[in-house]
Amino acid sequence: MARNNKSSGHEPVAVIGLGRFGSSVAESLQRMGHEVLGIDEDAALVQRMADEFTHVVQADSTDEAALKQLGVDGFSRAVVGIGTAVEASVLTVLALAELGVQEIWAKANTKKHGQILHRVGADHVVYPETAMGERVAHLVTGTMSDFIEFDDGFAISRTRAPAEAVDKSLGESRLRGKYGVTVVGVKRPGEDFTYALPETQIHRHDELIVSGPTGEVEKFCALTQHP
Repeated sequence: MARNNKSSGHEPVAVIGLGRFGSSVAESLQRMGHEVLGIDEDAALVQRMADEFTHVVQADSTDEAALKQLGVDGFSRAVVGIGTAVEASVLTVLALAELGVQEIWAKANTKKHGQILHRVGADHVVYPETAMGERVAHLVTGTMSDFIEFDDGFAISRTRAPAEAVDKSLGESRLRGKYGVTVVGVKRPGEDFTYALPETQIHRHDELIVSGPTGEVEKFCALTQHP
């Protein structure tokens, strides 16, 4: 497969481990216009995936020579979706690092697993199960309609406007000074999203996009439990 498609801005990506996480990432990348090389050691799985992805091969991803034979050393980005087989996950990341892959994303099931992946060469470690569990927990409270937390304790949330801000401008309500969060934008029912300014007026049914330290965002969103 072609391994350099810079003219379109869609660089090819190697996705290793085609379980639920890996196949979902591969499908999304392909939909976005990227060429994807899918790799898994399960021959039966590879055969099933052959109709879904253009380039799918069966190989031992812990074998650096096998990856090089597939041309993975020509990729600048790779995603390791192996989760439960910790040893295979770690050895795969190590092999990719040895091949000179510039940007390696890897899935981890535990913090310890993630720490090891970082040490052997992963640039980005994701914890999909943990992240989804935290996100659902926040949504279940009913104070948020979306929630994203980053590794450094920073979060972004979509929440209803608190009662104290209704019928006031953001400058008048001084939410940032009171609660330590920044209102990034406002979504009004039936209207387009708009970036927030000090003079932006807040109405009762507006949704706010807020950012800040995770704890402060959580506290702010708890204010929105008005009927």
